[in-house]
Amino acid sequence: MCVKLTSVLFDIFNYQPSICNSATMKYILVTGGVISGIGKGIIASSVGTILKSCGLHVTAIKIDPYINIDAGTFSPYEHGEVFVLDDGGEVDLDLGNYERFLDIRLTKDNNLTTGKIYQSVINKERKGDYLGKTVNPLIPGVCDGSQLGGTVGDIESMPFVEAFRQFQFKVKRENFCNIHVSLIPQPSTTGEQKTKPTQNSVRELRGLGLSPDLIMCRCANALENAVKEKISMFCHVEPEQVICVHDVSSIYKVPLLLEDQGVVGYFSRRLDMHIEGRPRKMLAKWKEMADRLLEHCSIALVGKYTKFSDSYASVIKALEHSALAISHKLDVKYVDSADLEPGMLQEDPVRYHEAWQKLCSADGILVPGGFGVRGTEGKMCAINWARKQKKPFLGVCLGMQLAVCEFARNILGWEGNTTSSTPPSIIMGCFVIDMPEHNPGQMGGTMRLGKRRTIFKTTNSVLRKLYGDVEYVDERHRHRFEVNPELIGHFEEKGLHFVGQDVEGERMEVIELDDHPYFVGVQYHPEFTSRPIKPSPPYFGLLLASAGKLPGFLQKGCRLSPR
Repeated sequence: MCVKLTSVLFDIFNYQPSICNSATMKYILVTGGVISGIGKGIIASSVGTILKSCGLHVTAIKIDPYINIDAGTFSPYEHGEVFVLDDGGEVDLDLGNYERFLDIRLTKDNNLTTGKIYQSVINKERKGDYLGKTVNPLIPGVCDGSQLGGTVGDIESMPFVEAFRQFQFKVKRENFCNIHVSLIPQPSTTGEQKTKPTQNSVRELRGLGLSPDLIMCRCANALENAVKEKISMFCHVEPEQVICVHDVSSIYKVPLLLEDQGVVGYFSRRLDMHIEGRPRKMLAKWKEMADRLLEHCSIALVGKYTKFSDSYASVIKALEHSALAISHKLDVKYVDSADLEPGMLQEDPVRYHEAWQKLCSADGILVPGGFGVRGTEGKMCAINWARKQKKPFLGVCLGMQLAVCEFARNILGWEGNTTSSTPPSIIMGCFVIDMPEHNPGQMGGTMRLGKRRTIFKTTNSVLRKLYGDVEYVDERHRHRFEVNPELIGHFEEKGLHFVGQDVEGERMEVIELDDHPYFVGVQYHPEFTSRPIKPSPPYFGLLLASAGKLPGFLQKGCRLSPR
């Protein structure tokens, strides 16, 4: 039996993804109320994890009501990171949660937008598929079902709400279930948990033709019994259908929290599924991971979007997965790269010294991907410090490119091309070049995207050993620029080795520095394939080195000591 989780778009505007065609499919819709960003993605992923632990096949779809075709041109400050899939799809960061929790590989069909659907409809209209008909996207007869980002009641979501209203009858009640996630605020002035926002949210949802089967209440503290009974009474559900999802120390405890409140038994009865009464071994691993006693390890994340942690959501998750694997608690020190630049010392000395204090006190340094020139000088300052002080370092995408630029400036000493006063844009123009396939006239979908193969060129690479001594790896990419391949000989003579290249040997994928505990750069984004129980090797190596455990790990054949 197959369960389709979160958003389901079935034949909307005659747009039908190939993943929605199973005759035995059960559909679970997750909607949100009161506020956006309430945790629908984590709750949907947690429900899927529980059901997968019971032996079911689970997949997930996220539907967003914006006109953008995909998430590729979003600002990290507005929507968080852009998550990249194997097929090159640039999608909402919630799909990263789905992949990490469910340990599955999704495609671009798993993230649908209003823009993508409208584009399909308009193309069909131009080809004559609707001859004799008026195409109106707000007429209910055009829509057949979906899930939503944002909250119930948003005007841009109305076609999708109507689609779901019709869809529930199309697939029959025993195959469709609605989880509504709502906020239970607790004002500090009274300390009382308030149910009125949830009552209003459920009333609005019912007015649109959908009735919640489970009401999942997001709250700071555990839901009081009286509050639970009040929600049950005024929202017309049984008390067992009111689920408390209070704040926990780790998101990996959410599946355990839901399982303890009997959601498996409820789904078994509500969706007529014959599943095990208790989740199996997979959930036991999650419990062991969530309860593990931990030491501390700090990583300085040097970037330009540090004011909004969702901008680096997958990066943070990859670090967390690696820290958990070595029984350490992660402490991320966010450092705005612009604050490390010499000009900041004159502009704001306090910010300058605070930034450098964070950097110098961290156990390891990470420079993730990014776009634009702003802050690149500060990133190179951080890379220079990591190289000189032999501090564990990982550079991802732009971070790797800047490591090459820093090495050229300070080790190769190519005067006239790169000096300490040369603007970063000129430095990058010398050593990091535009890829031939990049179209500078169109931004969306023109990068080198998706899963690509990297071939290791040497057997003594640290990163190769961390991957399990394999000859090649397949990782996801998202970049417009590359290291100039004509110059690599100069770098390798001085100890910066390009140990990983693409299949053709034309693109540089992995760098490693001689005589350093861990100085690694990768052109790809390994964070996109990291999993809670299977951490990404480049990030895992950074955490091992930062905790002083990398040499022992390599000596033992890349095996951790028994816990």
